[in-house]
Amino acid sequence: MTTLQAVFEKARAEDRAALVGYLPAGFPTKDGAIAAATAMVEAGCDVIEIGLPYSDPLMDGPTIQDAVHRSLTNGTRIADVLRTVEGVARTGAATLVMTYWNPVDRYGAERFARDLASAGGAGTITPDLTPEEAGAWIEASEAAGIDTVFLVAPSSTDDRIAKVAACCTGFVYAASLMGVTGARESVSAAAEGLVKRTRSHTELPVCVGLGVGTGAQAAEVAAYADGVIVGSAFIRRLLDAPDEASGLAALRELARELAGGVRR
Repeated sequence: MTTLQAVFEKARAEDRAALVGYLPAGFPTKDGAIAAATAMVEAGCDVIEIGLPYSDPLMDGPTIQDAVHRSLTNGTRIADVLRTVEGVARTGAATLVMTYWNPVDRYGAERFARDLASAGGAGTITPDLTPEEAGAWIEASEAAGIDTVFLVAPSSTDDRIAKVAACCTGFVYAASLMGVTGARESVSAAAEGLVKRTRSHTELPVCVGLGVGTGAQAAEVAAYADGVIVGSAFIRRLLDAPDEASGLAALRELARELAGGVRR
């Protein structure tokens, strides 16, 4: 059983959804990212996505773009991402890397998969990699023993959902809306229907991301999804904090609120 499988098995046994938190490596600092993600795990996150900073984000909203810019300014490289994964994985949480495809392609697919596995990484989320172009990455990931996660969206046809789900091994990432990341006042009504459509094509867990930022929203999504993904809301707590200690306290507070939400 993989680390991700164990997480979802545990959540199912507790009759709840898993809580997935996202932070980019190198933010607010290289060491600060490890401390922040660790605080999120200690306060209730089951899975952590470590973002690989990229200069040309496709689906990142302004909050994540701000954090990624700061990470790049800090000189964050793939080696730092892997070190972050290693530090967070020591907590026992399933630790994924969320990355656009170009950095992996330049680094080398087999090398990246192997190095991520060596760092204790559980797998990757690749939002811009399509099933038609994923063959080499799927093969490299399988050889390294890490999971692959791809995205479906409300606009995805049933045929497209089936193709994407067939490429996934960890879970299927259901983007709740068409647009960029960011916490919103309400979660898109399309999310529940997308989860139902996706489940008709796979037995894998289906996790919903984009738009979740409060415990109440987490509870709403947890009523129909296997996992609740939160990124911008965590990052905003760090961006708004006057110092590192305050930022960590704010992260723990939000993680506890969200963890309570997925357990309602």
